[in-house]
Amino acid sequence: MTEEPVRVLVVDDQRLFRESVASLLGIQPGITVVGTAADGRDAVERALALGPDVVLMDVRMPGMDGVEAVSALRLRVPGCRVLMLTTFDDEEYVVRALSLGAYGYLLKDLPARDLAAAVRLAHAGVAQFDPAAVARLGSALARADTGSSAAPPGGSLTGREVEVLRLVARGSTNREIAAALFLSEGTVKNHVSRILARLGLRDRTQAAVHARDQGLL
Repeated sequence: MTEEPVRVLVVDDQRLFRESVASLLGIQPGITVVGTAADGRDAVERALALGPDVVLMDVRMPGMDGVEAVSALRLRVPGCRVLMLTTFDDEEYVVRALSLGAYGYLLKDLPARDLAAAVRLAHAGVAQFDPAAVARLGSALARADTGSSAAPPGGSLTGREVEVLRLVARGSTNREIAAALFLSEGTVKNHVSRILARLGLRDRTQAAVHARDQGLL
């Protein structure tokens, strides 16, 4: 039985760019571009009407920007995955978008084939991150941990451990986490073991509950 193609909505305020991305993705196997949108508000309306599986979302747009749209989509179209696609690797946008429910953060210079692969993986439940964005996210979260007056139970986590915990809470396997964060499965397994030990948790289910309570989802 042939799998249904991944339905994608492309959102960007630059018409030439969004049409180019839509055209390039539209010829990739296993992907159907169901529409485009010019800003965050338009994206929410189009997503409600079209029911995409994945939304490729620009960050900086007039009116409702991409970060605000992530929050709105999570509430109104919870079944879709949002991948941030931008020229900006600013850590503030990375942290805000992921904390509001974005399922990954990619830069616009990604080749079409790699972008298509990221879309398919996001639809399958594997979060996707540009290495530069991951580095900035880790440094931002590490600074937040250092500056916090109240450490979580069992001691604070490193930025990388927070990334792993977030993906564990989203139900990703060690293999999926390894692919998303460009790590080996053995390294991911060690991270998970340290996270459970530092937080005094028994298993991945408790880790998911902790992540939710700490606002990491």
